[in-house]
Amino acid sequence: MLRSTLAMDLDFAGRTVLVTGAATGFGRAIARSFAARGAHVFAGDQDWPGLEETAAGHPHIACHRLDLTEREAVGDWVAGIERETGDAIHVLVNNAGGVLGRRFHPVEEVTFEDWDAVLAVNLSAGFTVVRAAAAAMKRARRGRIVNISSGAGLRASRTGIQAYASAKHAMVGLTRQLAQEFGPYGVTVNAVAPGLFPVSPGTTAQWESYGKDGQARVIEGIALRRIGEAEDIAHAVLFFASDLAAYVTGQVLPVNGGSF
Repeated sequence: MLRSTLAMDLDFAGRTVLVTGAATGFGRAIARSFAARGAHVFAGDQDWPGLEETAAGHPHIACHRLDLTEREAVGDWVAGIERETGDAIHVLVNNAGGVLGRRFHPVEEVTFEDWDAVLAVNLSAGFTVVRAAAAAMKRARRGRIVNISSGAGLRASRTGIQAYASAKHAMVGLTRQLAQEFGPYGVTVNAVAPGLFPVSPGTTAQWESYGKDGQARVIEGIALRRIGEAEDIAHAVLFFASDLAAYVTGQVLPVNGGSF
């Protein structure tokens, strides 16, 4: 009986789910996980070939190529989803982010262009998507917003990249503030904070740069003694989006295997 009830709570049939950064890594796993549970998934990214791979074999994933820093385009995308479905978005997952190929430089050597670019994708893009979807979600008086932050949003970043750590900390603050704003409308807002997962080109390059000895030290600092998989993050997102988390909002869930 318990197994049957849990299955029903993780059934997203008929629900509309928007996932950003869906061409690879966490975004791909999240989009596929929702689609496998009956959701109509709208997947956004700049990487069209990656989006096509995400959607391959998943007829309920609709792909849209866009740059999340183009605010008008984001608004048009969200409005188009609302028109197509005739409803507000049920689950909004702000997953897009990363260091954009940047490497550590002392703060006095960081260019303003690099600072702005990293904040734009890791913080402002999420704000833009929520802003576009907010009015309809509030009118519907139900919904879930799940932001992907990072372990770098809870402490200093392994990357040393100042803008990345700042943006991920800010995403935690935005999550808590939006939870207060959306709460009276029945909409929950939570965040997932992944540890180091080499599941995208950027994080894979970071992982490989440690070498065998560095990788062994990282694993020794993880209670479960293994590196996680993208599906581990997808499972956390499914929980926050499900009816099981109906009374959970403004929270940040570290998913890191017990890093210390």
